[in-house]
Amino acid sequence: MGMKSSVLLLAACLLLTACGVDSGKGSAPAPSPEAQQEQSSPGQMEKEKELNMNVNQDAASNEQMQNPSEPNEMQEAEQQPADPAPPGSEIASIQPQYHMNSVYRIVPNEESVPANTVLLTFDDGPKDEALIHRMIDILDKHDAKAIFFVNGYRVKANPELLRLIHERGQIIGNHSWDHIDLRKGSPEVVRQQIVDVQNIVEETIGEKPKFFRPPFGSGGDAVKAIVEENGMLYMTWSNGSLDWESKYKNKPEAIIQNVLDQLHPGSNILMHELPWTADALDGLLTELEQQGYHFVHPGSIELTIR
Repeated sequence: MGMKSSVLLLAACLLLTACGVDSGKGSAPAPSPEAQQEQSSPGQMEKEKELNMNVNQDAASNEQMQNPSEPNEMQEAEQQPADPAPPGSEIASIQPQYHMNSVYRIVPNEESVPANTVLLTFDDGPKDEALIHRMIDILDKHDAKAIFFVNGYRVKANPELLRLIHERGQIIGNHSWDHIDLRKGSPEVVRQQIVDVQNIVEETIGEKPKFFRPPFGSGGDAVKAIVEENGMLYMTWSNGSLDWESKYKNKPEAIIQNVLDQLHPGSNILMHELPWTADALDGLLTELEQQGYHFVHPGSIELTIR
């Protein structure tokens, strides 16, 4: 019994020793990346670092080529010059400083606003490209804006001339379609004469007129009501150049004198798209400036009479 127990005890010890060695090999944890790096030689670590940097740079370059970054696009957009404001947008941004009274004079809304002002207007166009350019060149020289009251049948014949006036920064007004005496027309005729011009002007330049002048200054309450329905300011004039009278044809000095003889603060000056009016225009505007007048921007006039 004693010998057998000793043999069994010895065998158990040998078996336990073998199991302990196998268990140690299987349970040893894998080294972490940090531990592996610590075990690498300094030269090997530098090579691996350089390799990783190159790989990262190549990956970033490929990503930028495939997906350009938004910040760069935004920076490029900021460096581009701003688009110019579309023609006509200026008038919408001006705060009214004046109104028109019952005799069609321009009146300041406040005492601090200059009263020595005139409104420049030209009727019965558009007709002639060279003449329009010439007149607007003079207006630009004097930093002046005018209302060009147009007839629908002329716009239909020369839509490019309407665009010219608009693109050069001047203001379009409604002067009826056929230049008829609206006071003599039925409500249906009057409405068509007015609305058809609103529509063709909008189709041509993208906006409707804000100002209306009846041909011959002949309107009446029925015409005024239709004009108001269409969101326009009705006016005739308070200072006529008489450039339409045959006796003043080719007499620019006489046209200038006609305006000066009637000059008053808030003058609403009626002129036409005529060669002799163009001949008179620079001298007239110069004389008005020398007398202390300035040229009201139509956009600064309220669209109601009071």
